[in-house]
Amino acid sequence: MKRIGMLTSGGDCQALNAAMRGVVKSLSYSGEPVEIYGFLEGYKGLIYGNFRMLTGADFSGILTKGGTILGSSRTPFKLMREPDENGLDKVEAMKQNYYKLRLDCLVILGGNGTHKTANMLREEGLNVVTLPKTIDNDLWGTDMTFGFQSAVNIATDCIDCIHTTAASHGRVFIVEVMGHKVGYLTLNAGMAGGADIILIPEIPYDINKVVEAINKRSERGSKFTILAVAEGAISKEDAALSKKEYKKKMANYKYPSVSYEIAEKIQKKSGLDVRVTVPGHTQRGGSPCPYDRVFASRLGAEAGRLILNGEYGFMVGYRNREIVKVPLEDVAGKLKMVAPDSDIIREAKMLGISFGD
Repeated sequence: MKRIGMLTSGGDCQALNAAMRGVVKSLSYSGEPVEIYGFLEGYKGLIYGNFRMLTGADFSGILTKGGTILGSSRTPFKLMREPDENGLDKVEAMKQNYYKLRLDCLVILGGNGTHKTANMLREEGLNVVTLPKTIDNDLWGTDMTFGFQSAVNIATDCIDCIHTTAASHGRVFIVEVMGHKVGYLTLNAGMAGGADIILIPEIPYDINKVVEAINKRSERGSKFTILAVAEGAISKEDAALSKKEYKKKMANYKYPSVSYEIAEKIQKKSGLDVRVTVPGHTQRGGSPCPYDRVFASRLGAEAGRLILNGEYGFMVGYRNREIVKVPLEDVAGKLKMVAPDSDIIREAKMLGISFGD
C-alpha cells in the first residue's frame, strides 16, 4: 500500500488538476493499492493537518478543469522557519503530519517558492517528488512548466483583440502581461500577437527608444502601435538604482502599474493617444490548452513512476524534449530568466520588434 500526500502551492494556474490526475491514474493502473491524502490550501494544509482522503471519483472529469481541486495559498519560504502567531513550529508541524499519516511520499506542485520549501522538507528527511507549475516558465531545471502555454494563449488572444480597436482608432495600446521578474510570457505572447514593442524585466528599456520605435512606425504609415509590457518591466534609470533607492521610489509610486507610467511618458513625448489594457488574472484562469493537458499528464505519470520505484528528492522536468528527473537541490532557489543575447531575442529583433534598448 502506497500512502501519498499531495498539495498545490503558490498561485494557481491551468493544468494543476491534469497533473494531479496523471499522478493518481499512473499509480492506480500500476496495480499497487494506493491512498491519496489531499492537503488543502497548499502548505497551510500540511502545517495545520487540514486534509481529506481522495478517491478515484475526485480525479474524474478534471482533465479540462482549471484551478486546483485542493485549493492553494502562498506561504513564503522566508517565513517557514518562523513560528506562527500561536508559536507553532511550522516545519516540525509539517513533519509530524507527514509521519502521523504514515506517508510514503509527498507530491508537491508549484513554482519557485514552493520548490524551496519542498527541498527543505527533503533536507528534513521527508520523501518528496515535485511537479513544475507556473505561467512564468521561470523554474530552473526544466525547459517548460505547465500553465505557461495556456497563459500564452490567453495573453495572445488579448493582443489579437486589441489589434482591431488599435487599428480602428489609430492609437498606441499597451497590453500588460504577467511576469514580475521574468519575461518569457510577455516575450512569447508579444511575438505570437504581433506586438511591435516588447518590454521585459531582463532588458531595461529607454523610454526615448520606445518613442523612437513608435515614431518610426508612424513615418512608415502605420497608424497604431502595440506594446506588450511585462508587469515587471523596468527602465534603465530604475535598473541603475540600488535596491534601497528603488524600494524608496516604489513606496511613493503614483501609478497603478508600470504600464500606466510608460503610457504617460509616451503621451507626453509623442502627443499620441495611449491606452492600457491589463488582462490580469485571466491569464491564470480557464481551461488548460491541449498542450498543457498532455504535458501535465505526462509529468504526472512520470511522477507516479518515480514513486513506485522509490526515487525521491526529484522534480519531474522537461529538457531537450524529454521528460527527466532533476534533483531538488539543483532547482531550489534558482530562477530561469530570458537571456538578452538569446536566439529568440535576436530573432525577434530581426523581425523588427523593439525591446526599447
